[in-house]
Amino acid sequence: MTLRALFLLLLCAGLPFTAAAGELPSPEHGPALRIQGSNTIGAALGPALVEGLLREQGLLNVHRETSGATNEQRVIGQTSDGRPVIVEVAAHGSSTGFTSLKNASADLAASSRPIKDSELAQLKSLGDLKSPGAEQVIAIDGLAIILHPQNPLKQLNIEQLARIFSGEAETWEEIGGVGGKIHLYARDDQSGTYDTFKEIVLSGRGKTLSNTAKRFESSEQLSDSVSLDRQGIGFIGLPYVRQAKAVAIADGQSQAMLPLNSLIATEDYPLSRRLFFYLPPNGKNPWAEALVAFAQSSQGQAIVAANGFIAQTVQAMAVTPNALMPEGYQALSRHAQRLTVNFRFEEGSASLDNKARQDLSRVLDYIKQHGKRNREVTLVGFGDAKSDPARADLLSKLRAMAVRRELAKSGVVFREIRGFGAEMPVAANSADEGRIKNRRVEVWVY
Repeated sequence: MTLRALFLLLLCAGLPFTAAAGELPSPEHGPALRIQGSNTIGAALGPALVEGLLREQGLLNVHRETSGATNEQRVIGQTSDGRPVIVEVAAHGSSTGFTSLKNASADLAASSRPIKDSELAQLKSLGDLKSPGAEQVIAIDGLAIILHPQNPLKQLNIEQLARIFSGEAETWEEIGGVGGKIHLYARDDQSGTYDTFKEIVLSGRGKTLSNTAKRFESSEQLSDSVSLDRQGIGFIGLPYVRQAKAVAIADGQSQAMLPLNSLIATEDYPLSRRLFFYLPPNGKNPWAEALVAFAQSSQGQAIVAANGFIAQTVQAMAVTPNALMPEGYQALSRHAQRLTVNFRFEEGSASLDNKARQDLSRVLDYIKQHGKRNREVTLVGFGDAKSDPARADLLSKLRAMAVRRELAKSGVVFREIRGFGAEMPVAANSADEGRIKNRRVEVWVY
């Protein structure tokens, strides 16, 4: 069986995969793999994952070299007979990854946002890039809203952020702070970080970014600029907070949340986002396939964590009950622990989305390794608000039952299936994106 066939077989089965050393072809000329796209991924995480794959392949003297162009680098290893294996990584923004797939100047797109419908249509000849094998969530990130370290403000909501970054709120005093005129810092138009911020914060409220914002291609430069400006505010990927101060964020009726690892892992934090590799189904590059598989492995997820992003490794966490929780949920939190994963669903569908399909095997592995197969797991469903609360309760329980069906195929016997309807929203129900986030299933273990 070829490496490609083995990878596809294991990927469809939801099983981990590791390429055997020496199996991947070493091209005689040119790069083995070309990755284009997100600066968030390409600045450090992407090259680190490539280094891990090259070392796993048994290559020697693995190292990085910067090229003459800004935000471009090469990762190089040597075969035992001295031939170089080169992987090129260009990080000019998520949209450039899809453009490069279209013009065949990249084998793999790195993106810090989901592919757009327009991009999907333009790349149709490469296969369905929304299929489970093509759309690969490799990490979770949170957009942090950052201030100068001495700014006393502690929290903001999405509506306030929209007013601030559109230029409607011009002074800190207008949003309950102090400091005079607000100075805006933002990523550039090619950035997936900017696309995510625009989608979550601005577009749904009919607003656009103020033309007074200073724009940056580099995440590090943006963060450092805010940390030196007492009147500054910016948005950035979680690993790039650096010396700045992150504030807690609320969305609609949700509680204000800091960008903590546990809240980002479950995607409850209002500005959490997924980081993707997009692997074209037609004419795949074997190095691209192997890198995607490596990124999903335990070794790859350890590299994700080491680079400041949130790994998808499943862990149990204690939840402190509070008065804002329904009584049944408080009782659950007193006796069980919540896993650091939420199952979510395709838009307008009862089908699990691509990340949820990947997470099924991770949750199942956790249940097996910790001996939780027999009545030690409870599934808890949530949903968006409906005119009839009873309907919301029923739909939330049905979502939990959809997850139960999948895990029960592997012999898991559940203690309880609960539905809490529209309680405890993590996003505003006024937009499609918020309703999708609220339609979720939590996993609790005893």
